[in-house]
Amino acid sequence: GRPAPPGREVHVSGSAELSAGPDRARVSLRLGSRKGEAGAALNSVARRLEYIAQSARQRGVPEENMTVTEDFSRVENTYQMEAEVCIIFSDFGKMQNVCNLLIEKLGTSVTISPPHFYHTPEAVDTLRHQVCVAAVGNTRRKAQEVCRLFGQSLGKPLLIREEETKEWGGYIDSHLSNSPDSLTLQERIQNATAYASCRVFAVFEIKEKENRRNKLL
Repeated sequence: GRPAPPGREVHVSGSAELSAGPDRARVSLRLGSRKGEAGAALNSVARRLEYIAQSARQRGVPEENMTVTEDFSRVENTYQMEAEVCIIFSDFGKMQNVCNLLIEKLGTSVTISPPHFYHTPEAVDTLRHQVCVAAVGNTRRKAQEVCRLFGQSLGKPLLIREEETKEWGGYIDSHLSNSPDSLTLQERIQNATAYASCRVFAVFEIKEKENRRNKLL
């Protein structure tokens, strides 16, 4: 390996654990109408759909964060129109404002599902990166403490190795959570929080001790 004078290195391991709350919420709104005439059923749903889209747009939700699926069918002697609107929010305060407004204005003619909170892949990558950097920082501090204990000073790193990274909790977009409807918003956010831990092993050089005489001058 590396030619080094014996005892001039410090070997340490250190770790860190971090968490990140979800950065997105998906809300689904269902509405429908059953009428004797096709046009009446279609109009009833179209009016509410327009109102939902307009309310979300006015509160800054971009068009591409809203998707609408519609299903038109004949049931016995009536026409049934059903629609579902999915809205993705990155601002949870805005989400509550939009949902409260729609419940107030549309009442029982729209069913709003509790929000599903999740992480974008970018948010998960950021968490991984941050926990690794934090583990390296903690390992270096530990090495400094060890050196200080023996009146030495820490030199440059000779090796830094990521030993183990674990992740748990949280949801990525496609995983639907089956959390019960009774949970509060805070409980849902807590359930969707992601955690990561990282353990690092490092070898640092120990700097040559300064001449004691120089310190006295």
